[in-house]
Amino acid sequence: MNNNKTGGTDSISPATLRRVLAASAIGNFIEWFDFAIYGFMAVIISQHFFPQGDPTLALIQTFAVFAVSFALRPLGGIFFGTLGDRIGRKNVLAITIIMMASATALIGLLPTYQSIGMLAPLLLTLARCAQGFSAGGEYAGACAFVMEHAPDDKRGWYGSFIPVSTFSAFATAAALGLGLNSLVSEATMQAWGWRVPFLIAAPLGLIGLYMRLKLDDSPAFRLIQQEHNATSAPLKETLTTHGSTIVSLMAFISATALSFYMFSTYFATYMQVAGGATRQTALLASLGGLIVAALLCPLAGRYSDLVGRRNTIITACGSLAIAVFPAYSLAASGTLWASMLGASLMAVGAVLCGVVTAALLSEQFPTRVRYTASALSYNVAYTIFGGTAPLVATWLIDLSGNNLAPAWHLIAIAAVALLGGLRLPETRGISLTDIPETPRRRASSVIPAA
Repeated sequence: MNNNKTGGTDSISPATLRRVLAASAIGNFIEWFDFAIYGFMAVIISQHFFPQGDPTLALIQTFAVFAVSFALRPLGGIFFGTLGDRIGRKNVLAITIIMMASATALIGLLPTYQSIGMLAPLLLTLARCAQGFSAGGEYAGACAFVMEHAPDDKRGWYGSFIPVSTFSAFATAAALGLGLNSLVSEATMQAWGWRVPFLIAAPLGLIGLYMRLKLDDSPAFRLIQQEHNATSAPLKETLTTHGSTIVSLMAFISATALSFYMFSTYFATYMQVAGGATRQTALLASLGGLIVAALLCPLAGRYSDLVGRRNTIITACGSLAIAVFPAYSLAASGTLWASMLGASLMAVGAVLCGVVTAALLSEQFPTRVRYTASALSYNVAYTIFGGTAPLVATWLIDLSGNNLAPAWHLIAIAAVALLGGLRLPETRGISLTDIPETPRRRASSVIPAA
């Protein structure tokens, strides 16, 4: 494979590539650690920020705030994506990480409903919206930054370390929640212990900011700067030219989003609500599944580079459909080892979806619009299917009285994702600088095996 076409990735030293991976991964880790803490602390948050009386209603309101923040993600994606295509990936990623860390630390300082009444959920919602806006520019930008540095024939593997950092962030959040639950009493946890994980975001954000500012921008972006073509296309032009690709990619990412949040965020809540598990058991089972997921990511990246993106899409959607019923049946048992096995089963499909999505985000669009188009595709899908996942799952169970109702939801979305994913061209091994401004027909854009 000739990497000269990638804008200079053949000249990137292994040490530089490791720094790029570390800076992208730690920033992404911090972003998703912040989101994970909210999910794992959902039950406690519902008790502190909403009127009590109906615990289910309070939990639904807590997840509604979680979902509302996702409405800001597409706006953040458009804003930061357009900015990133204009001024570069590195500078925008520095902005997103400090915004997210600040908003998360603010949650740890907010007064509760018992102190200020309805102002508490309002301020919580505003902080979550700031998180959502900044997160809108993070994931697609981190993926583009890594992919534009990586060798053409190993993008799946290198890109897999972005999902590794995501699952590791959730595992760390679960471990921290578990540690607090073990080290402090329930009274202390309710009084101030729940604030600690949110406040940790502040120093972590500063570390991530420092690492990102020490890097140069990607070779692909520097190449279009040299060619005086670094001005991104207007949003209308991007939608007109790449609209069909964006819709197909969003259809596939719907399964990535739903499976990710059903596995990483909602699973711990489901074990407590449907299985009657203690918070400690739920967090420990989730931690085991998340560690499995992080370990599987590089293997999934190798698999994607070996068999291609389209075959990985088929495997991912099939895995979700097959695993979801046994996974949630095991979680409903409320026992540790059965729930951990269920979480691990869900991890397979969620990991395959996440890893191939990391590659597809950059491989479907040319450099001039890559950040904008990929951020829009990713964040609209995550807003509709990811941010609402815990809320919809809780509502479906409450409506139907069936604890396995969310499984049917995931199977339906996996079918839609398969149809959308198979409309995308095979992009394994393609040079990112060879992607035309006008999308090619699927039949002519299949990349032969290396």
